[in-house]
Amino acid sequence: MTDKKIHVVWVMANNSTAPYFNWFAELASKHSEIKMSFICLFPQRPRMIDDMKKFGCECHWVKYNSRSRKSQLILGTLRLFWLLLRIKPDIIHSHLFDDSLMSLIASKLAGVKKRFVTKADTGFHYFYTPRWVLFDRLNNRLATHIIAISTESQKFILEQEKADPRKVHLIHHGIPIDKLTEQNPAYKTEFTIKWRLENRIVIGVIARHIGWKGHKDIIIAAEKLAPEYPNILFLFIGNGDIKDEIERLVSLHNLYNNITFIGWVEPNRLPSLYGLMDIYVHAAKYEPFGLVIPEALANGVPVVSTKTGSALDAIEHKKSGYLCEYDPDDIANGVRYMLTQNPGNIIGLEGKKVAEKFYTIDKMYANHLKLYKEACSSL
Repeated sequence: MTDKKIHVVWVMANNSTAPYFNWFAELASKHSEIKMSFICLFPQRPRMIDDMKKFGCECHWVKYNSRSRKSQLILGTLRLFWLLLRIKPDIIHSHLFDDSLMSLIASKLAGVKKRFVTKADTGFHYFYTPRWVLFDRLNNRLATHIIAISTESQKFILEQEKADPRKVHLIHHGIPIDKLTEQNPAYKTEFTIKWRLENRIVIGVIARHIGWKGHKDIIIAAEKLAPEYPNILFLFIGNGDIKDEIERLVSLHNLYNNITFIGWVEPNRLPSLYGLMDIYVHAAKYEPFGLVIPEALANGVPVVSTKTGSALDAIEHKKSGYLCEYDPDDIANGVRYMLTQNPGNIIGLEGKKVAEKFYTIDKMYANHLKLYKEACSSL
């Protein structure tokens, strides 16, 4: 390829904006090696258009409504095909299933030679809608480069989705640590008063209320811990399809004094909430990555996590965190360990070093740029 900039187009469906798209665009705007553009597949005008203007990046809006998924996948693919013929990128890079299926087919037909897919939702179809696994494998065949975001995800892509090992590359997600550790004393005071956190052992759980995130196991663990630590309080942060079911379980186990549902929290307020946590618990059965784990680590919060995603790749058991089994008893054991074997928060401080070593946005950007350059060296 000549010395001209590599034109990379990132694609996202079903979200109006995505924080790590913004972080990546900001870094790309400060470097001259690549030109970044974005495509957002969404029913209404997406916020991403305005986000990307701040960084001098083009953002194209393609209408796509997942409520009529089958017909919209066909229409979305056609719309993407015509758009790609016009903008002629060197690389197309998709991130979730819907945008990957459409953009990989469209870009193949439009003659885009380098087709990247980050498997950010690895395993979803395999565990919950197996009939769609065929299309996961089709995506793998159409892609020229497949990015796994954890070693667990990489293993799954190779063993269950039967991807060509020559295509698969491991690149961890990254976060802008400085931005995601900015704690605001006013927010902390507000949270403490609103949710009555004073003199409580605060355990954070940030996850969508969906089956595989492990809320039911955390409820059982909380039931085991409450008699030993009456002032323990689990904060369930997020929303989701099984919230009502989870709330019924909390009521059934008489844990309303020990579990509080606080819904969605604005991203710019989350660091302040991490600053009030004594422990962060992650109990997912399977996690392609789990950005909340690096976020908690970066804020110095000791992490108790199942052996999955970013926790499995970076945490050293009982040194920089606690890796537990998929079991309520061991989740409870992890909490006990942090409460009794973590003087001066030495584990939280070690976890912060882990985040700074493995999970920075700069490292993520550099690894992507290296792979883009290698891919385009033959063009």
